[in-house]
Amino acid sequence: KTQLGEIPMQEFIEQPELDFLSEYEGFVYSRFKTDTKQGQLIHAALGVAGEAGELVDAIKKHTIYGKPLDLENVREEIGDTMFYLVAALNTLGITMESVLQQNMDKLTKRYPVKYSNEDAIARADKKV
Repeated sequence: KTQLGEIPMQEFIEQPELDFLSEYEGFVYSRFKTDTKQGQLIHAALGVAGEAGELVDAIKKHTIYGKPLDLENVREEIGDTMFYLVAALNTLGITMESVLQQNMDKLTKRYPVKYSNEDAIARADKKV
């Protein structure tokens, strides 16, 4: 367990190799409950909401109650959230690679060099 101020800020987080992303998509596919497409989407969306709530609770305990940040629990909740996000992607036939690339493209338009409050307000990616 650690205090939030002790978490090192990383300027660059290495992107996972695409083979690993594909492997993880297959892993989720093999372990996610089979149902109708609608049932799978509902299950995935509720799973994301539930796991995100657990992540928020862990951070609340640290920031509001002053408890040490349980990084192991935070990693677990982020992993569980990712599982359900990838389940939704699989159900919809969307790859993680395509979503991540689309997100990078959008944020590159919004923040051409790096984050700034001015760019966040201007939201260049939303201008037609």
